[in-house]
Amino acid sequence: MNEVAPPSGVAGNDRAARPGRSGRSPLRLPTILIVGTFAVLFAVLGFGTYGLITKSRPDLADAASRIPKEVIGHPVDQILVGTVASPALTVEGDYVQVRAARFSVLAVVNGPVVPGEGLPNQMPYTTCTWTISFSHVVGRVPIAVADFDSINHLGAAYKPYLVPGQPKLPSVLVTGQKLSFQLRAVMPVGEGLMRWAPDGDHIVAKWDYQVEND
Repeated sequence: MNEVAPPSGVAGNDRAARPGRSGRSPLRLPTILIVGTFAVLFAVLGFGTYGLITKSRPDLADAASRIPKEVIGHPVDQILVGTVASPALTVEGDYVQVRAARFSVLAVVNGPVVPGEGLPNQMPYTTCTWTISFSHVVGRVPIAVADFDSINHLGAAYKPYLVPGQPKLPSVLVTGQKLSFQLRAVMPVGEGLMRWAPDGDHIVAKWDYQVEND
């Protein structure tokens, strides 16, 4: 008799090959369900976390739109150099190294500080107080309240005055001396610039600020 070849996968009289120690078992249904469930959970948690992160991030475009146009592009937290030929423009709280023919000085304006923040009735005008400080003086720096002025966002100029109770300002600062004093003016709410012209005419430094009473 002619011998009949065994069916595919059957070796003679041996049983069909089964997964064993040397073979890899296919994933069973419960395992697939468990893996799939964890994958869905991780995806949901990841999406939720991403949503929280993206919602908590500030809108950079909105933040940029609130920066005064004059200040955009100017570095902050850096010491700028201010001269008659090229006045420095920075924000309040940042230092300016003022250089003139007969002196150099490190100057900074802080403020304004205003009374009544958070009051339910907010007036369009408020009392503003700035602190002006000079240090690292080399040479002779002329000092006069009249050499400072403040302008609002409409270009109107205001002349600040020395806050009452302070000592009289020296007319000149000399090498090694320091000085800090406060100026005050009633200003409208909004943006403004504090400017300094040591000779009364030529501005060497400008500090941008915001008047807020809310």
